[in-house]
Amino acid sequence: MADLEKTGKGVVVGTAAASVLAGVAGLSALFYASVIERNWFTLREESLDVLPPGQRPRRILHISDIHMTPAQGAKSKWLRELADLKPDLVVNTGDNLGHKQGLEPLLESLEPLLQFPGVFVPGSNDYYAPKFKNPAGYLFRTSGSRNRSPKSLPTEDMHQAFGRAGWVNLANRRQSVVLDRMRIDFSGVDDPHLGRDQYVGFPNGSVSQQGAPNVRIGVTHAPYQRVLDNFTNGDAHLILAGHTHGGQLRIPGYGALVSNSDLPTWRARGLTRWSNGPKSSWLNVSAGIGTSRFAPVRFACRPEAVLITVNPTSERGAPEGGK
Repeated sequence: MADLEKTGKGVVVGTAAASVLAGVAGLSALFYASVIERNWFTLREESLDVLPPGQRPRRILHISDIHMTPAQGAKSKWLRELADLKPDLVVNTGDNLGHKQGLEPLLESLEPLLQFPGVFVPGSNDYYAPKFKNPAGYLFRTSGSRNRSPKSLPTEDMHQAFGRAGWVNLANRRQSVVLDRMRIDFSGVDDPHLGRDQYVGFPNGSVSQQGAPNVRIGVTHAPYQRVLDNFTNGDAHLILAGHTHGGQLRIPGYGALVSNSDLPTWRARGLTRWSNGPKSSWLNVSAGIGTSRFAPVRFACRPEAVLITVNPTSERGAPEGGK
């Protein structure tokens, strides 16, 4: 009987110790995800051969999902330092704001980058302030959010500030930008996650421009398949998107659990090829720089900006992205 009692106590003590260890491990993981990795910013670099032959390489800085709120000094400092890369072009794929008072710190953080040519599209959190939701809902939501709550963010003020700096708003627009005698033809859409997207195609160019060196880039916040298919059908060489946060919580060796869209989870971060019938384009999905202030965690998914060096092809022929 004494042995049984002793064994029983040992089981209880062992179970309690295991529970304590599990609790400590859980708290350690939460601390890491919410304090360390969330602010462990990184630069991912990619290289693509998509320019016409004879062109010099260009450096495109892709930023996304800043979700700026007041008092984010580490993020602000890192954003300002990105200007040291001296990109030829900045592409901002939306969700810049995370708080109704986030505009001033956002513009202060981006001020050095606003000195470079740039284009942008809005995301849902450029229109609507985030609000607290059951975090578990994120793991199962794949369709677009149709939030129709009052607009509570300074969207127009942000767009005007970007415009004064020379950045081009590509929301449901097409626009050509000339960089050192090479034309970049952009096609952009407003946020697909809110159902605001309208594909308008790529610029046609004038008759005299038809043979001019050019490259086609599609720009969207949320990488929904309908949008990617439209850009690819338009012979995009490259498509740039954000929104997914790379899954935000990833399982090492497996990857993202969700993409917060109809994009396959294995494409939630990184550079891949997107195909639609016989055509294909390069697709770069940024894991983003910030998070919602109501879910300030990242695990196995560091916040990132992406520097893409686009190089000339040895032979123009069929483009790397496009046909």
